[in-house]
Amino acid sequence: MWAMTTWAIVVALAVGTTACNAKPAATSAEAPPALTPVLSVKELMQHIVDPQADYAFDAVIVDVGPKGAVETVPTTDEDWTRIERGMWVLAEASNLLKMPRKMAPDGEGNTKAGGPELTPAQIEAKVKENPALWISHADQLRAEAMKIVAIAKARDTQKLLDAGSALDRACEACHLDFWYPGDRAAVQKDRESQVYTVPPKK
Repeated sequence: MWAMTTWAIVVALAVGTTACNAKPAATSAEAPPALTPVLSVKELMQHIVDPQADYAFDAVIVDVGPKGAVETVPTTDEDWTRIERGMWVLAEASNLLKMPRKMAPDGEGNTKAGGPELTPAQIEAKVKENPALWISHADQLRAEAMKIVAIAKARDTQKLLDAGSALDRACEACHLDFWYPGDRAAVQKDRESQVYTVPPKK
């Protein structure tokens, strides 16, 4: 009888110890940390997206004068590193564009409906109506920026001008869908004009 009692006590202690050491099962996945946007879309474009994109747009400059086309391209490691860094920031900024945020600070931006440029409220309504399209434009921005990162790493000046043009078209496509859709015909006309034609090298 004493042996059975002792065994029962040992078993009870073992069970109790296991229960105390066991970690409580997770009831649900931890919620991701809250993200608080600081800038509106307009401010994000002004202070981050546009300045970084300029590193690509200004990388190759073609001046057409009486003596023909004069092309300026990056030549030093510093030049290429500047372009690469700008494109890394631009690619990351595409994720910031996917975060819900105000389109413009209160009282800023076009406030009168009816023109080619939409009001912040109209833009926000279009984004809510078709969020997949908005996301696809942000993804395209990132894709074009990453292409230029690869070009900068390879020091490939031949591809840089075309890549900058592709980045410009990606930006313009989003603007025509969400910012100034009324200008689509005028933009298309400009694209087909001589303004966008670079004279061939002699």
